[in-house]
Amino acid sequence: MNYSAIQFSKEELARYNRHIIIPEFGLESQQKLKAAKVLVVGSGGLGSPVLLYLAAAGVGTLGIIDFDVVDDSNLQRQILFGVESVGIPKVEAAKKRLQALNPHIKIQLYNAQLTSKNALDIIREYDVVADGTDNFPTRYLVNDACVLTGKPNVYASIFQFEGQVSVFNYTKKNGETGPDYRDLYPTPPPPGLVPSCAEGGVLGVLPGIIGSMQASETIKVITGIGETLSGRFFIFDALNFETRTFKISKRTDNPISGKNPTIKELIDYEQFCGMRIVEKPIKEISVKDLYDWQVKGEKFQIIDVREPHEYEIVNLGGELIPLATVTANADRIDRDKKVVVHCKMGGRSAKAIRELEEKYGFDNLYNLKGGILAYIDEVKPELTKY
Repeated sequence: MNYSAIQFSKEELARYNRHIIIPEFGLESQQKLKAAKVLVVGSGGLGSPVLLYLAAAGVGTLGIIDFDVVDDSNLQRQILFGVESVGIPKVEAAKKRLQALNPHIKIQLYNAQLTSKNALDIIREYDVVADGTDNFPTRYLVNDACVLTGKPNVYASIFQFEGQVSVFNYTKKNGETGPDYRDLYPTPPPPGLVPSCAEGGVLGVLPGIIGSMQASETIKVITGIGETLSGRFFIFDALNFETRTFKISKRTDNPISGKNPTIKELIDYEQFCGMRIVEKPIKEISVKDLYDWQVKGEKFQIIDVREPHEYEIVNLGGELIPLATVTANADRIDRDKKVVVHCKMGGRSAKAIRELEEKYGFDNLYNLKGGILAYIDEVKPELTKY
């Protein structure tokens, strides 16, 4: 591509001046950024700093795919959003913030989940993909879609105090393509072995640190300056401020990019990761039915599986047994009457019920659909909403 044809307005030249005056960067690299199209998968903890810095740097087109809405619990680390964005689709809130940061770029939104059905069509429209997802099925999906479409995949992940960064499927100037995610992780871990950030937590500043590195690697991939992390895997421990870098080699038995590839189209990644399991449906109760039970004086027990600080903000008077301690406290749960288990939105309580049913044979547990937030919205809006 003839990047010299990329023109800048006076406002853009002033904005990007600190880039352009770097001898190793210069006007040509800034022109490459303006011509580039980057898809950011996920606009949460990692996606927030990645999007902010790529927008500020002048990447010409940013694609954002995310199907979630902004929640209060996101604001501890997802710096792209503020309290005014709570309840709004993340892609919409992200676009508003990024346009305010840099009106000279284009933003394409996908308020949808990335799946095997749409991934190839979406990813092939971009030059680089920045993967900020937090689950294994989507990571394998992004990897395979990038390999099949020939796109570099700038990868990062975070958990508690540790962050990881690498660049997968990157083709060097000599035509050699580096390793991909399957070279590092040939098979996914067993379901439930690695907890998510929602279950295990994450230090709020960590995604800012790792996301900034991810943005830096994306800029290097686009401009060709420096050496990317292709073929290397970087790990950062924020708790002890230690870093490690491992070399990654291409595997000949890689099923999508090895000597005899067997994956030639996208597959069912939830099944591949062992997550598509037919589960016995759990019993649910609506917030209005719960209120009817309360009004009629029906005998039942309420179990709140949130954390103590959440309980202090607002509660329904239930017995507090945080999710991590549920099985150890099974003897506190009544077996002789109906038991309503709830959390903030219904996810943790559903997991608690499955654990109790599988390990202890409970058959009297009801999940409060929508959690305490739905109860406040539909029954008692006067309660404090957190």
